[in-house]
Amino acid sequence: MTRKQALTFRLSGVAFAATFVFCGVSALYAQTPVTPSTPATTPAPAATPAQDAKPAADAKKDEESDPFAPQPAPVLPPGMTGSTMDDPRVGLKPGLYDAGEAAMGMKRVAFLKKPAAFQLGSDNADDPSVQKTLGQLGVGDVAKMPKARQLVIAQLAFANSDFAFEGTHLFQGNFYGVNFYDISNPAKVSLITSLVCPGGQGDVSVYGKLLFMSVEMPNGRLDCGTQGFPPLPPPEPGHEKERRLPVASPDRFRGVRIFDISDIKNPKQVAAVQTCRGSHTHTLVVDPNDKDNVYIYVSGTSFVRQKEELAGCSGADPDKDPDTSLFRIDVIKVPVAAPQDAKIVSSPRVFIDARTGALNGLNNGGSHDKGAEKPKDTNQCHDITVYSAIGLAAGACSGNGLLLDIRDPIHPKRVDAVNDTNYSYWHSASFSNDGTKVVFTDEWGGGLGARCRATDPNKWGADAIFNLNDNKLSLASYYKMPAAQTDTENCVAHNGSLVPVPGRDIEVQSWYQGGVSVMDFTDAAHPFEIAYFDRGPIDPKKVILGGEWSAYWYNGYIYGSEIARGLDVFKLVPSKFLTQNEIDAANQARVNELNVQNQQPIVWASQAAVSKAYLDQLQRSQALAPERIAALRKAVEKMKKTNLSAKDSAKLQTLAASVETDAAAAKDPADAKRLHALAKVLEHPAA
Repeated sequence: MTRKQALTFRLSGVAFAATFVFCGVSALYAQTPVTPSTPATTPAPAATPAQDAKPAADAKKDEESDPFAPQPAPVLPPGMTGSTMDDPRVGLKPGLYDAGEAAMGMKRVAFLKKPAAFQLGSDNADDPSVQKTLGQLGVGDVAKMPKARQLVIAQLAFANSDFAFEGTHLFQGNFYGVNFYDISNPAKVSLITSLVCPGGQGDVSVYGKLLFMSVEMPNGRLDCGTQGFPPLPPPEPGHEKERRLPVASPDRFRGVRIFDISDIKNPKQVAAVQTCRGSHTHTLVVDPNDKDNVYIYVSGTSFVRQKEELAGCSGADPDKDPDTSLFRIDVIKVPVAAPQDAKIVSSPRVFIDARTGALNGLNNGGSHDKGAEKPKDTNQCHDITVYSAIGLAAGACSGNGLLLDIRDPIHPKRVDAVNDTNYSYWHSASFSNDGTKVVFTDEWGGGLGARCRATDPNKWGADAIFNLNDNKLSLASYYKMPAAQTDTENCVAHNGSLVPVPGRDIEVQSWYQGGVSVMDFTDAAHPFEIAYFDRGPIDPKKVILGGEWSAYWYNGYIYGSEIARGLDVFKLVPSKFLTQNEIDAANQARVNELNVQNQQPIVWASQAAVSKAYLDQLQRSQALAPERIAALRKAVEKMKKTNLSAKDSAKLQTLAASVETDAAAAKDPADAKRLHALAKVLEHPAA
């Protein structure tokens, strides 16, 4: 690829934002047809928060004409509970930009609309811009599609997706390309440039001067062109319902793009690594023992392209073709000094049955969705989070949660796998900082539907928190945002990251139109919400898909990638669940680069703010007597001195020893860890 083949535009204005709809790419171009799933329960005639449920026949008719019309709410299965209606988030005013808002423990400090080039510009399916976009996507016989579905698909081409961070720059992926932002002042975020390069899903990672971008949809072109490809011709009579692949083209690109961002205002494409299923997501892997290369784990969830378009590709079942492109991930090796030489170096069979050698060795065990009660083979990963510091990765792989040994990053090996009949689609994962827990998310319904209603079980479309011990995963509990959402709000567990509060395991997480929820999972068996931000539905009468795709902590702020509107910036504020000292300590954990799926250890300096955070936690849990807490607080204040006297240093050493004694006697393991950490800070205070 030449440098001229990357298209960049500097944009300063914003335009009218059309009513926005998001649809998972797998639902449009899947290996097998995918539709929003519904619970295996009988629809209830009761009213939902947004509108009365319609009779089943009318609902089916609505779904045929508008696939995103509100559907009847399910009946809670016996023994299940749903989200609460007794919450400030219930009943918020609807709207795209003027919706009602509710927050606790956090506040929004900035918002920036999507640039003009990243908006469809119309909410009318008959508009020429909509029809042009549909034609470029090559989605088949558009004329026979319901107008609502046409609009859904066209607006999909402009959906905001995931984030990456480096220094004072934020990179926001989009199905149409990537937007580069200046976040040197998070309260005044500004657009630097927009890289227009369609192809979805647009997930991004950054390493030094290299930017990586996932491309999965069949409108992606090698040259980043916006013209797409000719639409599919009408099917032959009698073959209307058969799945058809796009016409093979040497100009099509599906895989991982690599850009040189040395000049942040003028990114240049330097490589484009083709893969058989494209790249729905990817994971940057840094090998501590290899400074010359980085690796990319590619997760493809869509159809396998024809061998006529990319040699070696096969969508056959493994019993028919042992070289099938299913049942694997791809590993790309990227020489940092010569990224143009990036190439696939392995395609690990992470689903294999080690005893029999069968490639399809894992299945979901059957799930709760109607028609999905029988086990189904797992042939893909949606997302993989690596934690190189402990040599492990957590794979959220459709029907299973995987634990991988990545000490040899080119040849990851599965060491454990779990499934859960409460889970529909294993989507993403996060490790606790100490590597003793893994939070998996379930994207029940693929992000397409309302899955946080009062009648949706709180074990479905939720987080599953697993303890991790000796490379084995064991389920501890579930967590779901507690406030009921309406039947016109797409809501389900989605992307999040750790909040670096020392002494606690905290994750901030997006829930699409459920907003942002901050969860404490220090006690894996009893997670609870400590902060949230939510808005009313985009539309009160129909499901207009939007909301927060990702919510990530980066250097003191939480950034939200809002699918329909743009970019949100939040800050945590003190509440009964979180003190200012804890927030101050979290703000001291700084990094220069953040790719959330490449998890890095959080390290805190031995400073007074960190000690104060531990003391607040010990006071909250009543692990120490009030007078003991007061004495320690007094001692910690002396740590602020630039030059401690010999007497003060000796006193801190004595206190450190006594705190270690307290730790040995602590009844709660979490308090014991806090006391040990506090003792280390007192023993070795930072200057």
